[in-house]
Amino acid sequence: MKIAFVGKGGSGKTTLSSLFIRHLATEGAPVVAVDADINQHLGAALGLNESEAAALPAMGDHLLLIKDHLRGTNPRIASADTMIKTTPPGEGSRLLRVQEDNPVYDACARPVALDGGTIRLMVTGPFTDADLGVACYHSKTGAVELCLNHLVDGPDEYVVVDMTAGSDSFASGMFTRFDMTFLVAEPTRKGVSVYRQYKEYARDFGVALRVVGNKVQGPDDLDFLRAEVGDDLLVNVGHSDWVRAMEKGRPPRFAALEESNRLALRALREAADATYERRDWERYTRQMVHFHLKNARSWGNERTGADLAAQIDPGFVLGESVTAGA
Repeated sequence: MKIAFVGKGGSGKTTLSSLFIRHLATEGAPVVAVDADINQHLGAALGLNESEAAALPAMGDHLLLIKDHLRGTNPRIASADTMIKTTPPGEGSRLLRVQEDNPVYDACARPVALDGGTIRLMVTGPFTDADLGVACYHSKTGAVELCLNHLVDGPDEYVVVDMTAGSDSFASGMFTRFDMTFLVAEPTRKGVSVYRQYKEYARDFGVALRVVGNKVQGPDDLDFLRAEVGDDLLVNVGHSDWVRAMEKGRPPRFAALEESNRLALRALREAADATYERRDWERYTRQMVHFHLKNARSWGNERTGADLAAQIDPGFVLGESVTAGA
C-alpha cells in the first residue's frame, strides 16, 4: 500500500508518519519510507542522529541511475535524458518492488533498525546552497514521483511518504500516486485550511483522504475538528510522553507508546488496508498518463527536445501481475 502523510508545516505529519512506520515495523510489515519534505526530519524521527541523517544519499543525486534502471529496454524511451518525473512505464520498463534488491535501493535506500524490524529509508535530500535562488524543490521530489510511477506493491507491503507541507504536493501529479492520504490537522483554522484545499483539489481524482487530528487536548478541540472535516476525521492523537522523549533523542521501547495512540495507529493501518480491494490500476495508469501529457506540453517537450507523448504505451496497464523488463 502506498500511503502519504500531508498537512501544514508544524502539524506533526512527520511525527505521525514516523510513528506509523514504527507501528508497521513492530508488526513485521515490509516498509519503504520516503522523506519528500523540504525540511528533512523523518530520519531523525526514526532515531537517526544528526550525522547519520546527514549521510543519507539524496535521491536527486542519483537521478540518472534511477532513470537508466527504470527505462530498461522500453523502446519508446530513447534515453534517460528524455525521461521526466512523470514518464510512465511501458513494455520493457523495469519496475520496482517493495521486497527486492535493485540498483535504485542500493544507491538511494539505507536500512534503519526499529523495534521489531528493519525498514528502508529514502530521502529527496535537503536544499543546498547551490539550489538557492535557482532551483525549484519539486525538481528534487521528481525522483520520488518517477519511482512511484514504476512501483508495484501488494497487500501488506507499505510505501510511506512524508510529503511536502501545505498544498505544495499539487505542483505535480504525485498526490494521485497513493492508496491512502492521511492529512494531519491541528484543531485550528489554519490546521483545517490545508484540509479544505486538499479536499477540493483531490475531489476529481478519486484520492482517498482521511484526517488525523493531532494535538487534540479536549472535547472542544474534538468538536471543532468534527464540525470542520465531518466524516473524514478518522482518529485523534493527543499528548504523548513517548513522543516528547523521542524528540529529545531518548525514546523508550515502542511498546511503551500510550495505548490510545497505539489504537490510533492500528486504525490508520486498517483504513489503509481497506483501500486494497478498491484499487483500480487502469485509473491509476490513466492518471499517470494525464499528468505526463500535461507536463510534456507545458515544459517537458521543450526541455528534452523530444515528443514525450510518444513515451506512452497505449496497451500498458501497471499492476501486480506485470512482469518487469529485462
